[in-house]
Amino acid sequence: MKHIFISCLFFFIILTSFSQTKEDSLFVKQVFTEALGDYEAYENLRYLCKNTAGRICGTPEAAAAVEFTYQTMRNMDFDTVYLQETMVASWKRGEVETGKIISSYGNFDVNVCALGGSPGTGKGGILQEVIEVKDIEELEGLSKSEIKDKIIFFNNPFTNEHFYTFKSYSEVAKNRYYGPSVAAELGAAGVLVRSMTHLTDKSTHTGITKYIDVQNPVPSFAISTYDANILSDLLLKDQNVKVFLESHCELHDDVLSYNVIGEKKGKKNPDRIITVGGHIDAWYNGEGAHDDGVGCIQSIEVARLLFELDIELNNTLRIVMFIDEEMNQRGAKTYASETIFEGEEHYFAFESDRGGFSPLGFSVDADSGFIQNMNVWFGLLYDYGVYRIEEGYSGVDISPLKEHEIPLASLITDSQRYFDYQHAETDVFENVNRRQLQLGSAAMTSFVYFIDKYGY
Repeated sequence: MKHIFISCLFFFIILTSFSQTKEDSLFVKQVFTEALGDYEAYENLRYLCKNTAGRICGTPEAAAAVEFTYQTMRNMDFDTVYLQETMVASWKRGEVETGKIISSYGNFDVNVCALGGSPGTGKGGILQEVIEVKDIEELEGLSKSEIKDKIIFFNNPFTNEHFYTFKSYSEVAKNRYYGPSVAAELGAAGVLVRSMTHLTDKSTHTGITKYIDVQNPVPSFAISTYDANILSDLLLKDQNVKVFLESHCELHDDVLSYNVIGEKKGKKNPDRIITVGGHIDAWYNGEGAHDDGVGCIQSIEVARLLFELDIELNNTLRIVMFIDEEMNQRGAKTYASETIFEGEEHYFAFESDRGGFSPLGFSVDADSGFIQNMNVWFGLLYDYGVYRIEEGYSGVDISPLKEHEIPLASLITDSQRYFDYQHAETDVFENVNRRQLQLGSAAMTSFVYFIDKYGY
């Protein structure tokens, strides 16, 4: 009798496991089929890009993006949609920047754009000699007398040796982030930073720079890789090369802005929250398609796909459009602080901010047990090109939740072309492929569904 009981129990377990696997496989097929056949997300991205281009925080464009995503979610099957107040910086670009090389070999217009947070030169600009350095360490090896009143030119090209291109970015990003602050402290008149891309072209890639405890911040610019190469070559032949730069950006008082939040209550654990989001702000010089219009639209699409397939999660689903990722991350900080202040229970958080390219897998910032439990279902995504799980960084906007021991994850995409567009005027709707966008949406939806179902 005992052996019969054990045999029956074993058969029941196998049958249940088979039934779950079949059910899960069917869900994955349904969610990818629905995503790939639908155009709503792509059209929402088109509207966001074309009607709110240049939506850096504190601008009318950012306010329009907040309103659009708020109304979009209000027209869906959320239980509640609301705005979460946060103060943000108000930095204005002003008139388009001007750059020119003055040399004994001729004068050349160059493509430059202001770095985020930089002061402007004002009318009349600046005209100074140039010192080229590879990085901050090389700059700090020079004397103040050598640096005084010069334009510092950080020229450190992306390496091509890394498969995952974010590694190339991380190796040189500090030149843009900290370089102008260091140069200002040493007496420089201005800063040029080589655009952060693998391409050699005339597009300019902006991004935030931080002046840390600097009394007199200096105007700072990104220069296109094409023009950076010309300038570098001229400096080898002509020690008296000068560069003219003019910009009109200004930093104003902080203004009120908002995170946009939509919630659908869970059927079993309504007080336990799954957060999924992207950042709604984007730089002034493009449409913010890949960075991060895609992440916002994919996050909304996670909810739409679940609603369309009549899937009720056990836990509450919260979709968040974070404001101010590019400047100071105040939207993320406000969300995290209010989450803790209100005593909310967060199950996990997911972010999409790596562009609308083909999804490859997920980066998980949690203990090893989280990843091990993913093996129960992860193989079901292999047929859709999603095969990679790694322990690593999740994302800027959900990272403040980490200190509260909340598991975090993000979508890994094929990064080969991400830095062709990041922070550049080429980051436009036309450079997003609809199928790749929707493959990412379906992969995210699958992740959320299975973590909700099987836990960790």
